[in-house]
Order: sequence, then structure tokens, then C-alpha cells
Amino acid sequence: MTARRVPWSTASSATSRSLSLMSTKASARRPLPDGSMPDLIRFPFDKFHEKPESMPAHEQGSVTGKLVLPVTGWAAILRGLRGRCPRCGEARLFMRFLKPIPHCPQCGQDWTHQQADDFPAYVSIFVTGHLMAPLIIAVTSRAEMSVPMLMAILLPLALLLMVGLLQPAKGAIIALQWWFGMHGFRRERPGAIPDDADT
Repeated sequence: MTARRVPWSTASSATSRSLSLMSTKASARRPLPDGSMPDLIRFPFDKFHEKPESMPAHEQGSVTGKLVLPVTGWAAILRGLRGRCPRCGEARLFMRFLKPIPHCPQCGQDWTHQQADDFPAYVSIFVTGHLMAPLIIAVTSRAEMSVPMLMAILLPLALLLMVGLLQPAKGAIIALQWWFGMHGFRRERPGAIPDDADT
């Protein structure tokens, strides 16, 4: 039994048609500038190997050129309480409820150094207890309510306070760590000349 030979001209024309079809599909996916050729070497799987541009670990200055550092530690803490970047006060500090952003898009500050851990929960419980204690004393001494009714009012209120204070407490703690240069943060002050050895 003899193998069937394919003429060279047939194979060449088939290859040309395949390349032409690939070029047509690549051109249809994305518009190309005038006079440019489609990139047939790139494959769809190449995008999984591309590394995104990373922000510097220690920023040299403001990304936008309008950086205003907080004058005092209380100003930095106030920015953290509001959920804003303690360094620039412009961008949001949290990408989710208790998840800080890795880098500030406004000033480039790296927030992966923060180590708030469980401290925001302790602060939230402490503040909630001090806010609820006078209310509990006032309600139980003046209002004639049954125990189930008091529990139905006070427990949801205490839970709401504790959960609502978690993010401001974490923002304030992160701002405090940044202000004092803790856990890898670079200590910065308005008008201070940065040390090249620290960067």
C-alpha cells in the first residue's frame, strides 16, 4: 500500500490560506493603526504571563505632584478615620470593608506594610462599651421596659456600633503606624528633606 503524496503547491496554498485567515481574525479583534501589520506571534495565553506594572515600594514623592502631608499625627489619624489615605488625604484607603488598598493611586504610598491585625476590633469594642454604658443606665433607670424589650433594643444598637466603628478604627491605626514609621513605613514630615539612605 503506497502513501498518497500531497503536491507541494496544494500544501503551500493551504498554508497561505491559514495564515490569511489568522491575519483576518487578528485584525477583526482590535483595530490597527494605518500602515501597521498584525502581530501574529502573540497568542491569547500571553496575557497570563504579562506582569502588571508595580508601584515602587518606597515612593519618592507624589504621583500627581500635589502631595500635602499631614502637619500632625492627629491630622493623619483624622484622615484614616475618614477612610482616606493618611499620606495625601485624597484617595480611598480601603478597597473593601476592612481590606486596605495595596498602593495609593494618588501618592503611590505602599500600604502593604500595615499590621493592624485585631487591634481595630479591640478599639471598636472599647468605644462601644463606653458609649453604650450611659445609655443602658439611663434606659433601665427611667424607662419601664421588660428585659426582652431592652435586649431587643440595646443588642442591635451595640452590634451596629461595633461593626460601624471597625473601619474607622482600622484606618486610624494604619495612619498611626505610618506617622511613626512602624512596620517598614518611611517616617515623613512636612518640609523635611528625605534621606537618600532611607529610600
